[in-house]
Amino acid sequence: MFDWLVNLSAIFVFDNLGLEKGSHLGEAFHFFIYDTIKIFILLITIIYLVTLLRSYFPIEKARDYLSGKHKIIGHIMAAIFGVITPFCSCSAIPLFLGFLQARIPLGVTFSYLISAPLSDAVVIALIFSLFGWKIAFLYVGIGLIIAIFAGLIIGTMNLEKEVLIEVKPVDVEYEEEQRKFSYKIKESWEYTSDIFKKIYLYVIIGVGIGAFIHGYVPADFITKYAGGDVWYAPIVAVIMGIPMYSNAAGILPLVEVLTQKGMLLGTALSFMMAVVALSLPEAMILKRVLSIKLISIFFGIVGFAILLTGYLFNAIL
Repeated sequence: MFDWLVNLSAIFVFDNLGLEKGSHLGEAFHFFIYDTIKIFILLITIIYLVTLLRSYFPIEKARDYLSGKHKIIGHIMAAIFGVITPFCSCSAIPLFLGFLQARIPLGVTFSYLISAPLSDAVVIALIFSLFGWKIAFLYVGIGLIIAIFAGLIIGTMNLEKEVLIEVKPVDVEYEEEQRKFSYKIKESWEYTSDIFKKIYLYVIIGVGIGAFIHGYVPADFITKYAGGDVWYAPIVAVIMGIPMYSNAAGILPLVEVLTQKGMLLGTALSFMMAVVALSLPEAMILKRVLSIKLISIFFGIVGFAILLTGYLFNAIL
């Protein structure tokens, strides 16, 4: 989807600025330019479209459908929707915000936020090509289970007050002026601009941290501390994975290298899950939207589930 942006960023960094391709600084700066612009585009586009569309459609009905007796169905639908959206943890945040603004239940929105970076179609194909269909099937199944049950747990904890951005109610009645398309366009843009101004700095800081780690942390450093058949390897892998930032397609080649260097597959996959689902840049961006308490609960639940996944894969494979 963003191949053109990757190419433009590469031309700017390597041709115009003269940084060396493959160097730590060059790769980190290329990653930073590309990912920052990509997230900005997604942030503005998705929030604007969701805000505009919700002025025409009965969002309350969708919210009611995803609540109450259909709660589990809502989480399943959100997790499956995450599979078909090719977003990394930070790129999934704009749609996550759109769901919040549409007043979709909080737990359901988290099921999407967890599922989207873990198990998109490209990742499934790459895991299949690298490790076979059994591993791919297990990975996707466990990814969906984590997303569904983590969302269910968060949804039962009544944490709506921990959302820091204003979630405006949808008005049923509109004044004549508010019915005009021009008014809706203007109002949607003003609201999108307001949200963007509140979080853009956190996007820059978060992606900057991720870009530094992306460019400067070698695979040997990871295998040194999380390789081998020791009981604490998955724990170390998850702890080391959280500060990093990449999408699953980007981290899978590293996972292949790690397994070739002696890391158990379960440990390597738990490392990958931590990188793509619980990145530090993601936490930095969410900090402007959610309270530290809610972010900590989110990271704690998903991190524990990923850790169990690592031990499970190591035991059965």
